[in-house]
Amino acid sequence: MWEIVLIALSLALDCFAVSVAGGALVKKPRFGNAAKIGMFFGGFQVLMPVIGWALGLGFKKYIERFDHWVAFGLLAAIGIKMIVESFEKDEEKKNRDILNNYTLFILAIATSIDALAVGLSIAILKMPLVYSVLIIGAFAFSLSVLGYFVGHKAAKFLKKRIELAGGIILIGIGVKILLEHLIF
Repeated sequence: MWEIVLIALSLALDCFAVSVAGGALVKKPRFGNAAKIGMFFGGFQVLMPVIGWALGLGFKKYIERFDHWVAFGLLAAIGIKMIVESFEKDEEKKNRDILNNYTLFILAIATSIDALAVGLSIAILKMPLVYSVLIIGAFAFSLSVLGYFVGHKAAKFLKKRIELAGGIILIGIGVKILLEHLIF
């Protein structure tokens, strides 16, 4: 049990960091928006291990070759976009929606690619799949909702540069994922 809790916590930390960046960009925090972020991230953190488990060991070597590059590329692209947009005038920012489904979909995929490998591990270690993914999903949902509200509070202190910080955080998460796979 403790193993899956620690795995769930480590997977959810990326969701938390991205949610902080998203929460920082909203003018008025709403629980519905926090729940939407939590559902996207929690849902993908449940779905990806199931896919990894279903793929089985036969595809592991093919997935491991590029999964970290995909996650890095997606997070870096969104992070760079956020950094560039942080220098826009306030009038240009009014129509931007960080909580749109497309952006959340891309972020959810990028932050859950590691969960695909966890699904493979669940299959190898013969851990109970349903129990494992429910814990992973619960952690991801909870920390995503918390991150959204933490990000909004942090934005009050950091004012205009929170979007810059959010972009840097996303790129940092991508680099962390890349280094974990290439070095460790």
